Amino acid sequence: MKVLVTGATGEVGSELINELLQREAGVRALTRKQRKPDTFPDAVEMAVGDLSDPLSIGEAIKGVDKLFLLIGGENVPVELTQALTAYGLAKKAGLKHVTYVSVYRADQFLEVPHFASKYAVEEAIRAGGVPYTILRPAYFAQNELRLKAQLTGPGVYPVPVGNQGVAVVDIRDLAGAAAISLTEEGHNGKTYDLVSSEMLSGPNAAATWSKLLRKEIAYAGHADFDGFEARLREKGSPNWLAYDLRTMYQGFVERGFSNTEDQVARFAALLGHPPRTYSSFAEELAREWAVA
Repeated sequence: MKVLVTGATGEVGSELINELLQREAGVRALTRKQRKPDTFPDAVEMAVGDLSDPLSIGEAIKGVDKLFLLIGGENVPVELTQALTAYGLAKKAGLKHVTYVSVYRADQFLEVPHFASKYAVEEAIRAGGVPYTILRPAYFAQNELRLKAQLTGPGVYPVPVGNQGVAVVDIRDLAGAAAISLTEEGHNGKTYDLVSSEMLSGPNAAATWSKLLRKEIAYAGHADFDGFEARLREKGSPNWLAYDLRTMYQGFVERGFSNTEDQVARFAALLGHPPRTYSSFAEELAREWAVA
């Protein structure tokens, strides 16, 4: 059994490749340009292709059995086209299974462009006839990797996540769930919410980091979304991305993005262990920063 992994050089794809190799699955990694031979373990095949180019994707799919479909954040403006193209070619090739990475509560935040596009892809996959699993990950704990300068410097938690609670998942658990769906039976037609037992809020994040860094960390708040969007643009985010993220976080603040204990239990049953929490990842990260 061989799996074509899209997004193979990203955090999720890299973790998934390791998980699949541990399960002795064949892996073909899709990359947009030729990579050095040591980019992946020796057992991994490389295929050069672009999700916007149907011809290259058609070639990459030849000889594989299953598809892991993840559209990277930089491709949001064309995500719907890319995902439906890859899925259509997988169906044409007669693949045995597609695992698609959507987003938690995709159908409840349709004003957010990337949520709306992922939900449209979900619906197409459900109606398409190819065996599938849809994974709906929440806010990535690994998003905090980019916050080192603000947390260790001025001591500010800058992400406007609000006070109501934002569901969180560790990328390693997403990769684990994807590997299970691609290598084990019983997951066809299933949609899984990937959430942990601990939710994120601005004040709680500030308290967590204050304890771990042994300094006072303040939550920057969430009152000025116009300013938040403008700052994203000033830091180099494309206008479309600044708007997308502003709309997402504003939705989190206004309506919450929480999860239930039942959802956590179902995810834990899939993984075979409790999902990693935000604070456990934060502890790992703080230790890394301390020795860097």
